[in-house]
This record gives sequence, C-alpha cells and structure tokens, in this order.
Amino acid sequence: MREKEPIHKLLEIMAALRTPETGCAWDLKQDFQSIAPYTIEEAYEVIDAIERGDMAELKEELGDLLLQVVFHARMAEEQNMFNFSDVAQAISEKMVRRHPHVFHDETDPSAQKEDAIRQNWEEIKQAEKRDKGKTQDSLLDDIPLALPGMTRAVKLQKRAAKTGFDWQEAAPIFDKLEEEIAELKAALQEAETPQKQAHIQGEFGDILFVMANLGRHLKLDPESAIRTTNQKFTNRFQFMEEKAKAADKDLSNYTSDELENLWLAAKNEIG
Repeated sequence: MREKEPIHKLLEIMAALRTPETGCAWDLKQDFQSIAPYTIEEAYEVIDAIERGDMAELKEELGDLLLQVVFHARMAEEQNMFNFSDVAQAISEKMVRRHPHVFHDETDPSAQKEDAIRQNWEEIKQAEKRDKGKTQDSLLDDIPLALPGMTRAVKLQKRAAKTGFDWQEAAPIFDKLEEEIAELKAALQEAETPQKQAHIQGEFGDILFVMANLGRHLKLDPESAIRTTNQKFTNRFQFMEEKAKAADKDLSNYTSDELENLWLAAKNEIG
C-alpha cells in the first residue's frame, strides 16, 4: 500500500491525539486560548533558527509551527467551523487574489515594481475587509494588540506615515529621542506620589516608541536588533561564567571592578 502523504499522516496523528477515550489527555483538554501561547513560541523559534542560520533546526521548527496550524484546524473541525483543507484553500485563494501581477493578465510593466505591488496588496486587503462587512473608524484599528510591542510600534508608525504624518529622514528623530530622555529624567526627579511610577513608565515607553521609529527609518527591525543584542550579552556573560568557574570562583564574589574587567575581556575575545 502506498504510504500516505506526510501532511495527511500529520492530520491523522492530530485526529488520533484528539479522539475522546483513546487520545492524549493533555491534547484533549486544550482549546484555542491554551494553545495560542505555544503558537507564538513556535513562531519565535522559527525566527531563532533563521537568525542562527541553522537549516536543520529550521526544518524541525517549521514542522512544530505547522503542527500548531493543524492543532487549531482540528479543534475548529471538531466544532464544525472549518478544517485544515479550508485553511489551505482560503490562503491559496488569498495569495492568488493579492498577486494579480502574477496570476492575472497584467500588461502594465509598472505593476511589477515593488512599490506598486505593495500598494496593490494593501488596496486588495482593504477591499477584502469591506466585502466582509468589516469597517474601520481608524487606519490603526486592524493592527493586532497581541504583537510584540516594538513590532506593533513600527506597524502603527508605518500606517500613520501613509497620511504624511512622519519624519522624512532619521536626523530629527535623534532630537526627539533627546527630548524624551530629558522628560524621563524630569519624571525621575518628581516628588513621590502614587502616580509617579506610572508617569515614569509612560516616559520610558515614549523613548522605546521613538527608538522603534528610528529603527524604521534606518531600515532596521527593532525586534531583530534586540534579539541580536540579547544573544551578544548572553555570549559575553557565559564567557564570564566560564572564566569564574575556571578560577573556582562564583561571579557573585567578584568586585564591580573585577566584573568590569571580565566583561571587557569577553568583548575583546568574542566580540
């Protein structure tokens, strides 16, 4: 007998896991809300494998992410809402619809230009929402709240920029950053009140929002940038731990100056 296609085998595995009485107790008790955090986690693990250039792990992580799609689709099928085939059909139709320059007769050469493609994508996307009866009171209404903060900040800024509400270059953003830092410093000097911490948090958030805007103008993804820096910090700190272990010491027993020297050594040796 011919072996089943891998995707069909995966769908059967998920169906078995969710079968009452004979399925997996953990899988059976899950719902959309409980699985959602795992979906986000798996997406980040895909990004991590890409940024490390580990293609073998990327294959595995993409499988984990696909499992999340299959899991959600299976739960929806159990409730007679939709199934995996419906999901695949919907995205296939959407991709064809949003790429008329590829799947339909496009005689205008300008339609193949990147800016025109992006503009066309947005126009088709908005038309789809109108066809579904979805209306927006604001340009910003459909930007998901659940996005990582810096990613959402960039999307908010890009959408607002469509109206012309944007800096034309990066230079003035540095002035805005200095202004926001000064406001945070001023908030720190305020008298102690129940509202002080909220004010400080607000001013700190303003700085992060400006940094997201600066990254956007520099053609940098702030989320990617901070992940790179997080990894750099991790590498350097682990170097410090290894040096301390080799000396049969604990980092907590080092003086501030000794820790600084270890940090500088890490920077010099591993970058």
